[in-house]
Amino acid sequence: MTPRWLIVPAAGSGRRMGAECPKQYLRIAERPVLAHTLDRLHQAFPEAGLCLCLRPDDNHFTSDWVPFADYRQVPGGEERVDSVINALRAIEPLARDDDLVLVHDVARPCVSIENLMELAHHAARQPNGALLATPVADTIKRDDGAGCVQRTEDRRGLWQAQTPQGFRYALLRRALEAALSADGIGAAMVTDEASAVEALGLTPVLVPGRRDNIKITHPEDLALAAHILAAQRPSGPTQETVAS
Repeated sequence: MTPRWLIVPAAGSGRRMGAECPKQYLRIAERPVLAHTLDRLHQAFPEAGLCLCLRPDDNHFTSDWVPFADYRQVPGGEERVDSVINALRAIEPLARDDDLVLVHDVARPCVSIENLMELAHHAARQPNGALLATPVADTIKRDDGAGCVQRTEDRRGLWQAQTPQGFRYALLRRALEAALSADGIGAAMVTDEASAVEALGLTPVLVPGRRDNIKITHPEDLALAAHILAAQRPSGPTQETVAS
């Protein structure tokens, strides 16, 4: 199933990158991360409507990087949840309660088409939504607050959340607004959309994702993403070459 809406929060400053511009505008193969991410989403869901959440004072963005015909720019907020809420409110006049909405990190340009399609398939069939995730493979240590190991955590049953995450419009909006209400869990606890849905007592489905769906967070991630994108390109002659 093709999602009706795609929301891409892209209002972060990327402080951990230590760069002169936000990480979504850093270059991989001469193109910004944001352009790679939007192209990948467009390859999977060209008919979807895109909500791109940008800082009001963003002077790096150009619409030339947006391949979607149905596209709107939405003011981003201080936190991710604020950006997503702004997007949901912006499409309220057009959205139906059962519209499928996928939210994807702008800093995940390597998500595979196969994973995008699989996530949409599961999210469309699960009343509580779905998210891409991978089982935790590394040994997990809990620190004691002073830089030493307090204990080793049991990693059985632990998953590392990825994006996209997909939910019906009405459920996602209800979950996020409840989280931000006076008696909700608060923006600091809404680190992804699934956490807000979980706070309602609901259980989104975990869809196994690929480990190369990395999130660009640190400077070394740029080189890794470049290698992943190069490895994901189809090898061999193109159809045009064969046809000629």
